[in-house]
Amino acid sequence: MSNRNYNIYFHTHTVSGIVISVVLFVIFFAGSFSFFRDEIINWERSESTVITKEIQLDYDTALQTLDKKYVLHGRALTISKPSIENRVAISLEGTKDTLAPAKQKAGDFFYLDTKSFKTFTYEESYSLGEFLYRLHFLAQIPYPVGYYLSGFTALFFLFAIITGLLLHWKKIVSNFYVFRPKEKLKTLWTDAHTSLGMLGLPFQFVYAVTGAFFMIKLLIVAPSVMVLYQGDQNKLYKELEYTEPTYDFENKTLTAPFSITKLVEKAKSNWKDFQITRVYIQNYGDVNMHVLVEGELLNHKKFTGIGKILYRVADGKEVAKKDPITQNRYLDAVKNVLYRIHFGDYGGYALKTVSFILGIITCFVIISGVMIWLVARQKNNIPENKRRFNRRVVRIYLAICLSMYPITALAFSTAKIFYPLSQSNLYTIYFTGWLLLAVFFILKRNDAFTNKYCLISGSLLGFLVPISNGIMTGNWLWNSFQHNQIQLFFIDAFWIVLASITLYTALSLQPKVNKTA
Repeated sequence: MSNRNYNIYFHTHTVSGIVISVVLFVIFFAGSFSFFRDEIINWERSESTVITKEIQLDYDTALQTLDKKYVLHGRALTISKPSIENRVAISLEGTKDTLAPAKQKAGDFFYLDTKSFKTFTYEESYSLGEFLYRLHFLAQIPYPVGYYLSGFTALFFLFAIITGLLLHWKKIVSNFYVFRPKEKLKTLWTDAHTSLGMLGLPFQFVYAVTGAFFMIKLLIVAPSVMVLYQGDQNKLYKELEYTEPTYDFENKTLTAPFSITKLVEKAKSNWKDFQITRVYIQNYGDVNMHVLVEGELLNHKKFTGIGKILYRVADGKEVAKKDPITQNRYLDAVKNVLYRIHFGDYGGYALKTVSFILGIITCFVIISGVMIWLVARQKNNIPENKRRFNRRVVRIYLAICLSMYPITALAFSTAKIFYPLSQSNLYTIYFTGWLLLAVFFILKRNDAFTNKYCLISGSLLGFLVPISNGIMTGNWLWNSFQHNQIQLFFIDAFWIVLASITLYTALSLQPKVNKTA
C-alpha cells in the first residue's frame, strides 16, 4: 500500500471514529441490553410468559370487550405482538360510518393484556426494556433528529470499519494474535483495539449496515420514489407489500354470527409449525368485513417463511393466500433477513448472550480507539495547551460513556422498587443521574479513577438488582428457577454474572499516575 493511500485510510478511519465515538458508544451499550428487551419487560412486571412470537389470545372475547369500550363497528384494527410478553398491541382506525359520533372517528393505539383484557396506553405500558431499546437508536431525541443522527452514526461507523480493515489488511492474521500488555501504553491500547476489533468485525459490519438502513432508509429511497414512482409513495409501499388491499364499507350490519378465533385457527391449520403474528380486520361488523391472518414458520423450519390468508367473514371464503413454503420471494427474504440479523431473535439465549458480549467488546474497541488517539497526541513536540485540550476531550468522553454502566444498573433496581415507574420519571432518573455522574467524574479529573469506580459502582448496583427484585416481589433467584420463570431468573442471574466480572476487572486494575489539566 502506498504511503498516500495509507494516510488517506488512516485519517479517514481516525476522523470518522472520533467524531461519532460518544454516540456510537451509547448506541452499542444500550443496544447490547436491548437484546434482552423482552426479558427486561417481563422481569420489571414480575410476569412470566411462553417464549413464542405467536399471539396467544381469545380473539372473540377480546373483541367483545373492546367493542364495549371503543365501539368497533366500521373500524379497521390491527392486532400484533411486538415483543414476547403478556400484552398485544392494538391499533384502531376511525370508523368509516359517517353518522357515528366524532369520538368513534378518531383512531387509537394501546396495549391489551391477553389474560385480563385490561387496556394500557403506550405511556402506561412503557418499561425499562422499551427505554433501553429506544435509546439505542436515540429515539428520546425528537423525531426525526434522533433517528437520522443514529443512522448517520452507523454510516460513519461503516466507513471506520472499512478503512480500519484496509489499514490492517496485510497483517490481519498476525496482528490478531498480538497482545503486549506489558509494553508502553500506546502499544497496549493498539493491540487491544486491533485484536478485539478484528474479533467483532462481522458483528460490527452487520450492525453498521442494518442500523444505517433502518434509520435513514427514507432518505435512501426518497430519490427512487421521486424518479421511478413520480412521487407516489403509496405505489412503492404496495410493491414492497407494506400495505394491504382495502375494501369498501357497505354500511350494512353483518347479522350472521362470526368468530375471528375460528378463522385464525383455520389459517393456522394450513401449515405445520405456523405461528400467527398479526391479525388485521377491516370494516368490523359490516357485511364487507374482511380478516387478514398473517404469520411465519418457526425459525428452525424456514428462516424466511412469511404466510398470510385473507378471509371474507360473511361466508368464511378464502379470498387470497400466500404460502410460506413456496411463495416467499426475494423481497420477503431481504426484509426478513435484515430484521432477523439485527435483532438476533432466531437463536435463543445463546445468540442473545453472544451478541451482548460482542456489543460490549465493540464498546471497548471504541474506547481503546479514543485512547490511542489521546496517547498519540501527548508527545513532547505537541504544545502543552493542545495536550491539555486533548486530555479534557477524552476525560469528558470517558465520563459520559463509562457512567452509563452504574446508571443503567441503578435504573433496574429503581424500576423494580417504584414499579410501575412512569415514562417521565424513568427519563428523569436515568438522564439526571447520568448527567450528575458524568459531571462528577469530569470534575474529578482522573481517568483511572473514572474507569475504576464506574466499574465498581456499577458492579455493586448490579448486585442489588436481584436483591431488589427478591425483596419487592419475593421472586428470589432460586424461586423463579424452581417455578420455571426463565425470563425472571435470567435477568437476576445475568446481573450477578455481569457484576462479578466487572468487579473482578475493577479490582484487578493497576493504579496509574494520571496527569490533570
